[in-house]
Amino acid sequence: MSSSSVQSLPDAASQPSHGAAAAHPEAPAGVAPSGSAEPAGLICLVGMMGAGKTTVGKRLARRLGWAFVDSDRELEARLGVSIPTIFDLEGEVGFRRRESELIQELALRRGTVLATGGGAVLDPENRRALHEQGHVVYLRATVQDLWHRLRRDTTRPLLRAPDPRARIEALVRDREPLYQSVAHQVVETGRQPVERVVDALLADWPGRVHHAPANSVDPSQLPDPSYPVDPVDPVSQADPVNPVDSEGRS
Repeated sequence: MSSSSVQSLPDAASQPSHGAAAAHPEAPAGVAPSGSAEPAGLICLVGMMGAGKTTVGKRLARRLGWAFVDSDRELEARLGVSIPTIFDLEGEVGFRRRESELIQELALRRGTVLATGGGAVLDPENRRALHEQGHVVYLRATVQDLWHRLRRDTTRPLLRAPDPRARIEALVRDREPLYQSVAHQVVETGRQPVERVVDALLADWPGRVHHAPANSVDPSQLPDPSYPVDPVDPVSQADPVNPVDSEGRS
């Protein structure tokens, strides 16, 4: 890896945002206005690849009349390269640094549904920012459902293993405590229409920026898993019979 190649990537924070503008005209793009008594909310979707974060997030944002931002796609748009390319040039450490910087920024947005990458919760600072600034929804799916959606997907590096289903099981087992700790709400996706998932989310959503459960664990204090993290959450070659994943990467 040459230093000139690494230096060719700009800082994501210095690049213009590709998300929708803020609903509040006096605030910077997507940032909660100072002194606002009742700012619009921020809903952050976390969960495994294949859980439906992008599909559900787009539909939820449309229902609420909010902006939708996919953190992985936003990072790619700002840098002008794909996530696999970032990994090739800067490695996992470089990617995670850029991802964390972007999450800290996106967590300040209001009137936004934010879909995070499957491995975003691995960083304690990401968990803290999401948990404190937004209403975090864990879109949970069973290993069987995830395997059903992802079994034909050849784009995800973590599934390039002798036994992809066992790999999914290991990831779910290791990440489940992180997803649970950062979430204010858990919604089962299952094999159901996306509108039903959105209905379930909205039925229990408190409708305000932050709603921490009593005696909740500080998500940043959980130990980080020791297994290799997910470097890429690319566009899914979704199984057409899965409405939750029919619109792309999740």
